[in-house]
Amino acid sequence: MPLMELLTTLWSKYLIHVADILLVTYIFYRLLLLIRGTRAVQVLRGVVVLAVATFLVQNVFRLPTLSWLFRTFWLAWAVVLAVVFQPELRSVLAQLGSRRLGRLLFPEQLNFINEIISALREASQNRLGMLIVLEQETGLRNFIETGTLINGEVSRDMLLTIFQPRTILHDGAVIVREDRLVAAGCVLPLSNDPDISRILGTRHRAAIGITEISDAVVLVVSEETGVVSVARNGRLDRDVNLDELRDRLRDFYKSMQERGLIRKSGPRDA
Repeated sequence: MPLMELLTTLWSKYLIHVADILLVTYIFYRLLLLIRGTRAVQVLRGVVVLAVATFLVQNVFRLPTLSWLFRTFWLAWAVVLAVVFQPELRSVLAQLGSRRLGRLLFPEQLNFINEIISALREASQNRLGMLIVLEQETGLRNFIETGTLINGEVSRDMLLTIFQPRTILHDGAVIVREDRLVAAGCVLPLSNDPDISRILGTRHRAAIGITEISDAVVLVVSEETGVVSVARNGRLDRDVNLDELRDRLRDFYKSMQERGLIRKSGPRDA
């Protein structure tokens, strides 16, 4: 039998059913993620209970009146669910209109990098000082313990709030482990390198200092100039382009994922 004919036969008899089941399963999985943590979850549970009750009434207990009531309900179930799940349906349609289909079905990983870049951009425009440490293979537990534990999702709003001048934690560093904001207000060691420019302040010296004793990547926003800098391996690159920085960070984290140094899954729940 020719190869193409064999493949066609396998697809029509077996593989098409497997693909069909996998696609339907994934679609239901994505829908469940959309309604997770919302009131719709409780409604969905109620629908499941009604479905079980309908089966029992009609096929086990055979109660005619209740069977008629349940049949009447299920005749109009599409309209009822459309009304109940109106907010969730609106959200799905909005995402379909604002994203590419591929990004909706296969959401882009490492979204926390977008949050960091967005925070850096606004901080740079408003000259808001920032010091963000991205932990890599070398653990930074000793420095995490000097700050306030947060263990939350990395978000633009969280970073901008922490580094507001009147907040208690704004003077220290934020430490990010994978996609989690682990701690804020952390104290970092200052570099004693005599070759460092005298125009650099404590924030930049701390960024260089932590990279001299670890493989961390540190992002700095100058409070005086709004310039964004990146410290790594004891060196400081000043006035970096944020779009290029986003690409560099994505390539860097994807490389670590491929080497099995960090998870390949998306952000975890808080």
